[in-house]
Amino acid sequence: MFTLNDIEALFARRGGEQYSGEPVTQLQHALQTAWLAEQEEADDTLVTAALLHDIGHLLNDQGQTPTLRGIDDRHQFHALPFLRGLFDARVLDPIAWHVDAKRYLCATRPDYQAGLSEDSRRSLVLQGGVFDDAQAALFIQRPHAAEAVRLRLWDDRAKQTDCATPGLPHYLARARRCVTALPGASAAPA
Repeated sequence: MFTLNDIEALFARRGGEQYSGEPVTQLQHALQTAWLAEQEEADDTLVTAALLHDIGHLLNDQGQTPTLRGIDDRHQFHALPFLRGLFDARVLDPIAWHVDAKRYLCATRPDYQAGLSEDSRRSLVLQGGVFDDAQAALFIQRPHAAEAVRLRLWDDRAKQTDCATPGLPHYLARARRCVTALPGASAAPA
C-alpha cells in the first residue's frame, strides 16, 4: 500500500514523462484534472480521485503511447492495489470506473465520441468499445458511477499545454483529508 509520500515520490520520478499521445506531461494531466474538479466544487474525495485517476500509467509502464501497439494497459485497475487501504471507495471507485465512464458517455451522448482525442479513440476500441444500452444502464447503477462520469469529463479536458494549476502539494493536502483511518495508513506530512 502506498502512502502520500510514495505518491509524491512517484510523481517526482515519473510525472515529467509525456502523457501518451497528448501534449502534456503525466503530472500536468493529473493536476489539470484535479483543478477542473476543484473548479466545479467537487469534494476532497473526488478531487483526489481526479488527481490519481491515471497513476496506473506510472505504475504499469508500457512505454510511450501503448495504444499505437494495440495495448490496453488497464491502468484504471493497476493502481487500485497500491491505493487500497490508503483511500476508500469514494476515491477508488471513480478511478476504477473512469474508463467505463468513457464507454458510457459514448453510448449516451451523441457528440461525445467525436470530441475525444485521437489516443482516447484508439484506447476506446481496446477497452471494449462503446457500451450498448444494457451495459450503459448497468454501469450507471454502480456505486460512484456518476462521480466517475464527472471525472471522465474533466479527464478529457485536462490536456492543455498552457493551463496554470496549483502544484502537487496543494492536492496532496486535499488527499490527506481522505486518507482512510486504518492502522498504518496515514502518511507523514509531505
